[in-house]
Amino acid sequence: MASTSDIRNGLCIEFNGDPFQIIEFLHVKPGKGPAFVRTKLRNLNTGRILDNTFPSGQKLKDIRIENRTYQYLYNDGTDYHFMNNDTFEQITMSKDFINSPQFLTDGMNVNVLFHADENRPLSCELPTTVALKITYSEPAVKGNTSTNATKSATVETGAEIKVPLFINEGETVVINTADGSYKERHKD
Repeated sequence: MASTSDIRNGLCIEFNGDPFQIIEFLHVKPGKGPAFVRTKLRNLNTGRILDNTFPSGQKLKDIRIENRTYQYLYNDGTDYHFMNNDTFEQITMSKDFINSPQFLTDGMNVNVLFHADENRPLSCELPTTVALKITYSEPAVKGNTSTNATKSATVETGAEIKVPLFINEGETVVINTADGSYKERHKD
């Protein structure tokens, strides 16, 4: 059993009979009345986000989870297939349970969250940054800029991102998988 003082980002709890992961939290102590914790929870069965407020000191039922490294194999159109690097066991996951499926490349190692008691995959997280090659970008027009000007570019996975004007086709860039933003040029 955990309480609201144990709340942190990434903690998995059972709430209303479903497993939830805490995405954001904020301890609030108003000038009048009792303290409370405002949270954003992700349902690990459906992927939906829920806002909830817990009174300070409330008991929460935490669940045991395990992080396992899996290798991305392929996408068959509806499901994504992964393989455990140690046991060669394969699992399939829906697109809804992967944090940034548009940046998956063949052979990429990802972190899969498992419900330890049920041995069931809950969600899949890519590394925080990935290096991908630009397959198409429009040429920059000189003199048509203001501060921090960007243009659209397509990466090798087919995802479209915004990059600075100096990035050209064929270059490799580092992308933040949380929001799909350009971070920097990849250093070889």
